[in-house]
Amino acid sequence: MAENNKTEVTMFFLRGFQVSQGSRLLLFCLFLVVYCLIICGNLLIITLVSTSKNLHTPMYFFISQLSINDILLPTDIVPNMLHIILNNGGTISFNDCITQFYFFYASEAFECLLLTVMSYDRYLAICNPLRYISIMTSDYCVRLVVICWLFGFSIILIQIIKTANLNFCGPNIIDHLFCDFVPLLELACSDTFIVNLEVYLLSIPFVIIPTTIIVISYTNIILAILRIPSSTGRQKAFSTCSSHLTVVSIFYWTLFSVYVVPTKGLTVTMSKILSLLYTVFTPFINPIIYSLRNEDIRKAIQETIHKRVFW
Repeated sequence: MAENNKTEVTMFFLRGFQVSQGSRLLLFCLFLVVYCLIICGNLLIITLVSTSKNLHTPMYFFISQLSINDILLPTDIVPNMLHIILNNGGTISFNDCITQFYFFYASEAFECLLLTVMSYDRYLAICNPLRYISIMTSDYCVRLVVICWLFGFSIILIQIIKTANLNFCGPNIIDHLFCDFVPLLELACSDTFIVNLEVYLLSIPFVIIPTTIIVISYTNIILAILRIPSSTGRQKAFSTCSSHLTVVSIFYWTLFSVYVVPTKGLTVTMSKILSLLYTVFTPFINPIIYSLRNEDIRKAIQETIHKRVFW
């Protein structure tokens, strides 16, 4: 592998949080509990959507796919991060680092595309309700999700191959919690201009276009809701997309706060904390939002508990 990539570095050392033993134990317990809650919360959403007939709709099908991705992303990052935190740092092989980097960025790209599809679904449901059923068929929804998965995990592979072929000749210390793009490129000995250029080019299909579609969709949604004469109708229409709008806002807020807003002047510790926003906080908060702000899911939870207790 070292010869194929023209690199002398075969292992990286992830520093993690350089804190006292008591703080490490506290952080370890905190992230372990949060990770368990992430898995349980998203598995609950997937199970409810699969078993409850009332949730067999396009919107909840897309929510279940989001939950699958919210399990994949922290599973790629958190287990190794727990080991790093507990041991005040840890090593990771070059292959494992690139693999972690790939699944991390592919899952982020998939979520950008899926949130765009979900905004399109809400646009059709509110702005074109008479055509909604004929357009958003089950086959069409499956095709949209498959395209998101394939497109997200295939296009990002180009970026990963370019990064893996960079020359890493030392040092091999990554002052971060996982193999992220910027800390990894800082260790490259070869020119990274092409790799950075590809990142900007990939932001067009994965960030700029999805963001534009989401903004246009919700602009039309808000205008359509304002045209509804009754306040009850407006409230009911807005409640059908408020959860998704909240999730979209949190996702893009964390994404832009880390990768778009200038990070000059930020400490290394603050950069690590910001990175936890999209790797841990977003997958943790998403099922909570859909559970607390969605009446159908709350009813499905109550019915499931009632059946289990009655049985």
